[in-house]
Amino acid sequence: MSKSLSPFTKAQLLPQEETLEIYKKKGELFIGIPKETSFQEKRVCLTPDAVSALTANGHRVMVESEAGKGANFKDKDYSEAGAEVTKDTAKVFSCPILLKVEPPSIDEIKLINPQTILISALQLKTQSKNYFKALAEKRITAFGFEFIKDEDGAYPAVRSLSEIAGTASVLIASELLSNANGGNGLMFGNINGVPPTEIVILGAGTVGEFAARSAIGLGANIKVFDNSITKLRCLQSNLKQTVYTSTMQPKNVLKALKRCDVAIGAVRGSNRSPIVVTKSMVDHMKSGAVVIDVSIDMGGCFETSEVTSHDKPTFEYNGVIHYCVPNIPARYSRTASVSISNIFTPYLLQIGENGGIENTLRFDKGLRNGLYFYHGILTNKSVADWFGLDFNDANLLIF
Repeated sequence: MSKSLSPFTKAQLLPQEETLEIYKKKGELFIGIPKETSFQEKRVCLTPDAVSALTANGHRVMVESEAGKGANFKDKDYSEAGAEVTKDTAKVFSCPILLKVEPPSIDEIKLINPQTILISALQLKTQSKNYFKALAEKRITAFGFEFIKDEDGAYPAVRSLSEIAGTASVLIASELLSNANGGNGLMFGNINGVPPTEIVILGAGTVGEFAARSAIGLGANIKVFDNSITKLRCLQSNLKQTVYTSTMQPKNVLKALKRCDVAIGAVRGSNRSPIVVTKSMVDHMKSGAVVIDVSIDMGGCFETSEVTSHDKPTFEYNGVIHYCVPNIPARYSRTASVSISNIFTPYLLQIGENGGIENTLRFDKGLRNGLYFYHGILTNKSVADWFGLDFNDANLLIF
């Protein structure tokens, strides 16, 4: 009788031990990091420190030779962190999990094995229908990291890169104002007896907030415009000081532009950035003033903006210097790489702990939000609507 009442028997314990052993085995990830081939893309998804954290947890990482060169990470750094470094591009693309900053090209998709997990940017506006057909044919499970949400419902990758872009816009403006770069010789610093530099910031989102924070730190006077009172209120609250804010009334914007030394455009739209500064408004700006159009990746919010490159970043219109380079964070590739790596690493460790991507998708709603292909089936409604493709709800496929 006493034997039958015993809570633990040898037979009951055996299945538990076996299950745990299998669960642990499932959690070993094999991650490939190819070298970025997109124009002027110098970032890398994982830093050597992140690779070290992953290999310490029993995961394998294969890095293509010189993948970190643009961000000043050497192959030796990755090798010492426990990664396998190879010059064989096809070998890296054959890994079960692929991490990229830019979405893979059609030619790169041909190198990917069927049923691979791909984590990269999606950049919906630059894609074609053929791109999604190629992913479907390979039955790939793909995540766009700009759609991944955190526990607060925010987009960590977008916010992080926007913070860099906002801070960078002010640093770039300060360079362009100096005599060394053909500017009018103004300094951002608030020097006693010298009127401070006047900055106009259009848009009070993350880019606008960090541009404002940096400009104030350098001693400039700022004026922030946005049509959302809530965003303006949040910006003032986050800056912890009162600054000039206004809705985008054309008269107020024009008055501010006439006096400013730097105008930073950070206005986004659903498909294209709205043009909030017309040619005639730019005509009224001071000669030698600087325009930084951070919105250029969505068409730009200045009518006079034209896409430029990191090699030749500026042009002049009516004496006003325009800086219209898309992908500003790539200019600060090491900082941007560390920032992206900080976002990826916890997710990869979590996937390993949960025994694979399937379990993680069931429990992590934020990661599921970034899913746009599941075993070759399109699961993102925005993509489906944009290209006229069929899609299935990810919740119905996973559960």
